[in-house]
Amino acid sequence: QVQLVESGGGLVQAGGSLRLSCAASGRTFGRYAIMGWFRQAPGKEREFVAAKSWSGGGTYYADFVKGRFTISRDGAKNAVYLQMNSLKPDDTAVYYCAAAGGGGRPGLEADYDYWGQGTQVTVSS
Repeated sequence: QVQLVESGGGLVQAGGSLRLSCAASGRTFGRYAIMGWFRQAPGKEREFVAAKSWSGGGTYYADFVKGRFTISRDGAKNAVYLQMNSLKPDDTAVYYCAAAGGGGRPGLEADYDYWGQGTQVTVSS
């Protein structure tokens, strides 16, 4: 059974930065796996933020985070990260780490098999 555990959320002022971490355990992901970050703001549906091929070949971002967020992964630690810079109040949400063990469409929530419990990010104005 795969477990994904997020950390690094918190309260930050607008313009600040946070780095989210996601530690995966229970299996070793293969070359086709995709690791992603999604978020859900109060009263809104969960939305795609960023994703990265576990092999390192592809990186994908939602338009609203391009140039501000960076996704990376550490194969040795079985971990994926989301560096968030120039944060805005609209970035306030619960951020979820997800894994698509057999690959899939990076931005499609339904293609992800495993989900973390989420970490709260709050950006004050």
